[in-house]
Parts: sequence; structure tokens; C-alpha cells
Amino acid sequence: MRAMSAPKTAVVLLSGGLDSMVAAGLAREGGFRLLALTVDYNQRHRVELQAAARIAERLGAERHLVLPLDLSRFGGSALTDDIAVPKEGPSNDIPVTYVPARNTIFLSLCLGWAEAAGARDLFIGVNALDYSGYPDCRPEFIAAFQRMANLATKAGVEGDRFTVHTPLIDLSKADIAREAERLGLEARMSWSCYDPSEDLRHCGLCDSCRLRAKGFAEAGIEDPTDYARRPPSRDEPA
Repeated sequence: MRAMSAPKTAVVLLSGGLDSMVAAGLAREGGFRLLALTVDYNQRHRVELQAAARIAERLGAERHLVLPLDLSRFGGSALTDDIAVPKEGPSNDIPVTYVPARNTIFLSLCLGWAEAAGARDLFIGVNALDYSGYPDCRPEFIAAFQRMANLATKAGVEGDRFTVHTPLIDLSKADIAREAERLGLEARMSWSCYDPSEDLRHCGLCDSCRLRAKGFAEAGIEDPTDYARRPPSRDEPA
């Protein structure tokens, strides 16, 4: 009788947000053992680090590594610098909440850990439909990073290739909310807000809060999020 193969290990980028929670849940559903990586980049919404810890424990991650990397030393983003988080609703421009090269940096860290741990699968919860216009959430970026990963590592050069999984890439926020429910994941564990209120509630007005609320509304699922202010319906101004 042929012995069953051991389950594969995946490094999952876990920010604490709804998208990363669902991506990690789908990796677990796919039979992967989870190594969860959260980057403490000195972001203003540090409450997401607590959310990431809750999610990692809930999903049974074999290890949850919180890696300090102070991107506030670079600045250039409303999430890492003294720049106001916009509350007027989405625009057609890349917003000031974009953190320069963030997903490139974070995926590189995932890649380093994966190669050291013998994992060849990386999961990231990027989304190309309902997103805030970030260039590092597009399929073209992911494809280019995967090519680079297999050129830049000993494992890749020797033919033990890496795969970057983006299970949410073609999903809407409503689809993601439905997947969270299907997977039995409590959305209240996750954190999306870019600019929490003083009492640590979702602000309700930043782009991320608006997208989150829109997703639950369109999915027909009760939104468990505690908002300081009710998010405007659709893309209406605050």
C-alpha cells in the first residue's frame, strides 16, 4: 500500500484583514500546513497585529511570526507617515494609503522564510476587483514576482519552484465575505480600517471601511464590524 504523502507547507502573508484571513482559510482548506507571517511595519493601524494573532490561532497555524520592519523610516504613505487618511471616498488615483513597494517587500520576506523552511507555496490575499487602486495587487505584479522568485533563489534555480497563490484575485468583496462565512471564519476577528477611532473601532469612512461594508451589503450578510460612523452606502460621499 502506497504511503500517503505528507501535507505541504505554505507561508501565508497574514495582515489581520478580511482578505488575508480568507486567503489563509483557503490555504488550510487546500490541505496546507500554515506558517503565518505578519509584518509589524510600524503602521498607524497597529490593532491589525492583534487581529492577525487571533486569526493565526483560529486557523491552527504551526507558527505565527511577527516580523518588525519599520517602514515609517521611509514614510511616503498615510499608513506610515504624518499624512491624513482620506475619508472622501474612492478616487481614480493611487491613494496616499499606498505604502511604497509594500507587497514586493512583504512577499520577499515570505519567500525568504519559505525557502528556509522548505515550503514552496506562498499565499497572499490580493484582489484585483474591489481594491483601492494599488499597483501591487494586480495579476501582472504577482506573475512577475513569481518569475523573480524562481530566478533569485537556490531552490528555484535547482528546479524546486515556488508558486504564489492568489485565491482572491478575481473575487469581489462580496465574494470574499461569502467565502469567510462558508469557511466558518468569524469576520469580526479581522481588521480592515486604515484610521481607527480613539476607542479602537473601524472609522467607517476610509476606503477600506467603505469596501468592507459594501462587500457585506452586496453579499446579503450581516456586517459584524463595529464602526464609529456608519459607512456611506455605495460610493456616496461622507
